[in-house]
Amino acid sequence: MAWSEILPLLLIPFAGTVIGAATVLFVGEKSADKVRRALLGFASGVMVAASVWSLLIPAMNESAEMGRFAWVPATVGFLLGVLFMLALDTFTPHLHPDSDKPEGPESKLGRSSMLVLAVTLHNIPEGMAVGVVAAGVLTGEVGMTFAGALALAIGLAIQNIPEGAIISLPLRSSGNSRSRAFGYGALSGLVEPISAVLTILCIEYLSGVFPYMLAFAAGAMIYVVVEELIPESHDGHHSNTPTIAFAIGFALMMVLDVALGQ
Repeated sequence: MAWSEILPLLLIPFAGTVIGAATVLFVGEKSADKVRRALLGFASGVMVAASVWSLLIPAMNESAEMGRFAWVPATVGFLLGVLFMLALDTFTPHLHPDSDKPEGPESKLGRSSMLVLAVTLHNIPEGMAVGVVAAGVLTGEVGMTFAGALALAIGLAIQNIPEGAIISLPLRSSGNSRSRAFGYGALSGLVEPISAVLTILCIEYLSGVFPYMLAFAAGAMIYVVVEELIPESHDGHHSNTPTIAFAIGFALMMVLDVALGQ
């Protein structure tokens, strides 16, 4: 498998972000909040399922020769991924759509820029996830197939449709034009192919890190789900909508991984 065949794969999740950002062009402002909650729940389900089936289980399978200690790379990588996102969350100024108080260090950035940064942080682990699986295909790692990488890319692209909407809809509600809100939402996804390429390069030049990187991406995604997506999907209101959407997203990603990834 060559780079020329892998690169289009890395752009599939970004395409999902662009499609999602386009939601702002036709969704009315009155329904925007309800739609956003459902999409957050759906995105959470997809990311949790992808973390388990596409990343953590393969990480342990790749370490099977370690016997009873096959859990070590998966555990270490997972925790490092969580710590990595915690550090980014702590030291990057950003603003979540449901909040008026920025997080991270003080910054002179405007509200729109910090909203985009918040979603950009969410997109980094998704790009890493596609990148690490694609790297497995490129390097011929056992158990990594192009079909499996494609299943993950498609699943994250579907998940990125709500991610794009999650940034564009609040930007529209805060006074930006539809075209400007769409532009910001689409651009927030550019970090995905960039982080995917950097992840592939890291794995190609550092031997023995593959199972750790699989779990690292999983930890980063789970951090985003627990720290940001699930709390924002409820936002102080008890609602079954995000929970049902979570279940649908989880089931869809599980089916994609098992059906297409074989």
